[in-house]
Amino acid sequence: MLERVKIFGIELDRLTMDQAVIQLLDWIGKPEYYGRYVVTPNVDHVVKLQKNAALSAAYADADMVVVDGKPVLLASRLLGKSLPETVPGSDLCPALFEAAKYRKGRVRVFLMGAAEGVAGRAAEQIGVRWPWVEVCGVYSPPMDFSVNSPANAMVLEKINAVKPDILMVGLGAPKQEIWVHAMRNQLQVKVILCIGATIDFIAGKKARAPVWMRKAGLEWLHRVISEPRRLFGRYLHDAWVFPRLVIKEWFHK
Repeated sequence: MLERVKIFGIELDRLTMDQAVIQLLDWIGKPEYYGRYVVTPNVDHVVKLQKNAALSAAYADADMVVVDGKPVLLASRLLGKSLPETVPGSDLCPALFEAAKYRKGRVRVFLMGAAEGVAGRAAEQIGVRWPWVEVCGVYSPPMDFSVNSPANAMVLEKINAVKPDILMVGLGAPKQEIWVHAMRNQLQVKVILCIGATIDFIAGKKARAPVWMRKAGLEWLHRVISEPRRLFGRYLHDAWVFPRLVIKEWFHK
């Protein structure tokens, strides 16, 4: 049983990156297809969770919840519920692939998300960087994709036909978490990772922030500068709401 702390209505696992990778490899090594899934809350997720019941339910049932974002990490320490470090999905996937080099047999991965053709480029990059990882399928859903989409049954059939060890779902929050939560019992997959733009990063479609910005907790600034039209309003709203959630949590701890 993983050790958890509760803040902002979320139970987060007190795991380092290495510990998270070890746990995922253990789940992958088991013969059963349990559809265990991982979510990685950042400030935007925390804000959305307060009013999105479906996202809140997805978080409540997640098998691993690891913090993605320095503000949430710092808030945990301020509130006396210290988490060890951030475990962003965009770093967790490469770390998991790297560690898979030392296990017996190839790890099989299905990529679901990103624009048409991007997942294919990500698959090529994975083959070059981690040749012991086999990408056994890719799918780029339409923009309006959801559990009620006509394409949903086809996607399930496509994934279950290859029975991957890992399903990487990059639909963006809260869509990816809600879809995974609804479909987990119909998926013949060992581990499901809700990983946002990670497929784009691996493919080279989007650039990660420089390492120094990530270490300083400024990756959000790099993303706003890279995609101002899409992200400026969201980050402005989150910057207004999140401190109030921290204050509220402080008085109720």
